[in-house]
Amino acid sequence: MSKLPRRLFSYSLAVLTGVLLVLVFPNWNQIWLAPFALSPLLIAVASEPRPRHRFLLGFLAGNVYWFGICSWIQFVLEVHGGMGRWGGWGTFVLFSLIKSLHMGLFALLAGIVVWKWYAIPAIAAIWTGIERTHGDLGFAWLCLGNAGIDLALPMRLAPWVGVYGLSFLFAMMAAGAAGVALKRPRKRLLWLMVIPALLLMPQLPAPEEGRETAVMVQPNIPEEQEWTRDRASEMQAMLLNRSYGTALESRAGLIIWPEVPGPLYYFRDEPFRRKAGDLARRTHAFLLFGTVADSAKGEPLNSAVLLGLSGQFVDRYDKINLVPFGEYVPEFFSWVNRISHETGDFVPGNRVVVSPLDAEKVGTFICYESAFPQEVRQFVEGGASLLVNISNDGYFGRSAARDQHLSIVRMRAAENRRWILRATNNGVTASVDPGGRVVKILPGYVETSGAFNYSYESGLTFYSRYGDWFAWGCWIVVGVALFASQRPHYRSRKG
Repeated sequence: MSKLPRRLFSYSLAVLTGVLLVLVFPNWNQIWLAPFALSPLLIAVASEPRPRHRFLLGFLAGNVYWFGICSWIQFVLEVHGGMGRWGGWGTFVLFSLIKSLHMGLFALLAGIVVWKWYAIPAIAAIWTGIERTHGDLGFAWLCLGNAGIDLALPMRLAPWVGVYGLSFLFAMMAAGAAGVALKRPRKRLLWLMVIPALLLMPQLPAPEEGRETAVMVQPNIPEEQEWTRDRASEMQAMLLNRSYGTALESRAGLIIWPEVPGPLYYFRDEPFRRKAGDLARRTHAFLLFGTVADSAKGEPLNSAVLLGLSGQFVDRYDKINLVPFGEYVPEFFSWVNRISHETGDFVPGNRVVVSPLDAEKVGTFICYESAFPQEVRQFVEGGASLLVNISNDGYFGRSAARDQHLSIVRMRAAENRRWILRATNNGVTASVDPGGRVVKILPGYVETSGAFNYSYESGLTFYSRYGDWFAWGCWIVVGVALFASQRPHYRSRKG
């Protein structure tokens, strides 16, 4: 094959990896592709000795992936950020280019070890280690391991090594498939013999209905609602009325409102504060809801407030991981409009809060924080026997982002063996059991409320206790593999 057709073939393989990764996740849900999605890119880099070109192959695959999986970002910027079509597309394309640097680095490093006898674990470690850096470098979303949320056997890894363990597994299988295509010796595939060992690991907890009851309200408030005093009062009345009726009927001990685009200011609005307290007292239920609070300097905080059975203030958690463009604008994108209508950028909280529910404790993470497994597990490590996720996914429109977000939340439940109650503005409002299974779900895009069963769980999983030990440990494997790959070159130069 001549140079040009060979190069076109390699770049076609890179594009194919990007497409396969998109197809793995909602709305396509072709999860059977997860163990093979990286294989075309690995085949391409195996025949490319030039580091710069290997990086470009991965960079191209990353662009296809991020452009396909996060296309909803363009909608958010255009419609809710007021940037117009071209401003939204331009910013989103720049976002995709930046995020693609991760996969470019993966391809660059994978090409160094792809022909080695230790290629399978080394490639999987490279993928997993790089995947762990996404959140620390600005934006986290779906991990490759999220594709396994409905696969009972791979999900046995979740309580031990988190979602990154599933990513490692799928990357190993992809490296093995690439090795077969490259006609590597069969003994190089023996690394895959560790996969049957999953059968020796504990199974997912058996499904159960739950012994407690909570009410979740889904208000379906339009994102671009123009707020007047009267409309704010109507919204509050709707939340209160829906909560009261459903709570009395179900005898729920907990009421949850989602993060909403409307003006809820518990600490500034005395009439609302009194009404919220009255609801908790009249229903004899804890009330948990999202509100805007203020820092000591008067800066806005995206917060979750818990009221007790007598209507008293119990605790507050301030969101730590804020949404880029939604709640603040990164300095590099200073020209971009923020989605939130709050005056000034939100500022992050600085501590994980676990709040008392009588003898039990609840940890509440807000919206996008579900994409940070290390943070969510800290609520459980701190004593939370129940997890709650309040969110407003209405900004996503009717895109795949809503189901993608639910998939992420489900993984947090399985990692920590906790029930998660997820209340949203217009969907997806659901309860998730400790095995990551959706137990009940409310119809989307409607104003409604529902009673959800759940249970309090005790004990810590290995992941809850030790966090991302596996993902960070992969960098040690990467370092050893890269060092070993260079030893023959060093020896030849020395000789």
